[in-house]
Amino acid sequence: MNDTPARSSRQRRSNRPPRRTRLIAVLSTLVVFGGIVAVTQVSSAGTLGWRSRNNFCPPATTPARPTTPPAGATTSPGASAPAATLNPGSPAPTGGVPNPSNTAAAYHDHGSIQHPGDGQEPLIAGSQNRQQDRNRGRNCTPRPGTSSSAPPVGNPANPGAPLEILGNSCEQSQKQPHDGFQNGDRCVSTEFGEVGTAEDNPSLLITQAPRRVRINQSFTIRVSTRNLVRDRFLAAGQGGYYKESSFLTEDGLVRGHFHTACRMLTSDRSAPDPAPVPAFFVATEDGKGGAQADEVTVTVPGLPAAGEAQCASWAGDGSHRVPMMQRANQIPAFDVIRLTVTR
Repeated sequence: MNDTPARSSRQRRSNRPPRRTRLIAVLSTLVVFGGIVAVTQVSSAGTLGWRSRNNFCPPATTPARPTTPPAGATTSPGASAPAATLNPGSPAPTGGVPNPSNTAAAYHDHGSIQHPGDGQEPLIAGSQNRQQDRNRGRNCTPRPGTSSSAPPVGNPANPGAPLEILGNSCEQSQKQPHDGFQNGDRCVSTEFGEVGTAEDNPSLLITQAPRRVRINQSFTIRVSTRNLVRDRFLAAGQGGYYKESSFLTEDGLVRGHFHTACRMLTSDRSAPDPAPVPAFFVATEDGKGGAQADEVTVTVPGLPAAGEAQCASWAGDGSHRVPMMQRANQIPAFDVIRLTVTR
């Protein structure tokens, strides 16, 4: 007979580490492992960041300044009219709305005066000529130590110091004066003008638009505006672009109009080229609008190609600038939608 006493189950459990001790050990192991992973990630990020920063920009060259100012811009049509529908592909109401590509004259659509195109084409030549130069500076970083065209704002060492602005007039500019026509590389001396209070600042919303249309199929967009009196429009093709300061009504509302344009997108992964003339463009001035929201129907006579299109509406003062807002964190008066154009 074996004289060695058998261990009881209680004695065997007493030799094992307590459950709490095991749990602490497991957590400690996880913490150490997490720290190792974090250090590895920080090290990798630093290495990759340094590699990307080594992609320096090529040296900038100063373009030669023209000795004579270019000829004034010419006017030409470039858009179409306003209208309304929510049902995709529903036809626009008939009423003799002209195709802006065939006329530069203003016309009426659903009771509103539409100004087609208004001489947008002259913008193309200069923008296309500069496209090659813009491509040189993409995907690169300024080399350390090189000069920058924009000095720091304010004084980082003394946050309470006055802001250091680049200027607020064209007196020191080397650019030619802007003359009210749609020419770039100019300095606009027109003062900003009047800005209303936050509750009186304009807002805009596209309330109805189709999701799908066919090539050259007429469709309508409905646009609602608030705090915008649509009674002021200076034709850009006649020298009214950026020519007039902003003015308010006696009730503190912006006097102006709104624009509607559509363009075909070549990609939905990158910002589009800003230079080409849109497939459709009108400025709406109907003498209506006020503190209460109302709607305008804009007719688009059709889009020329299959693919994804972008249509936008945005408010403008008398000289086509987006109206100013009291605060920097207010959303300006604009809206954008996308639709599919099929064959």
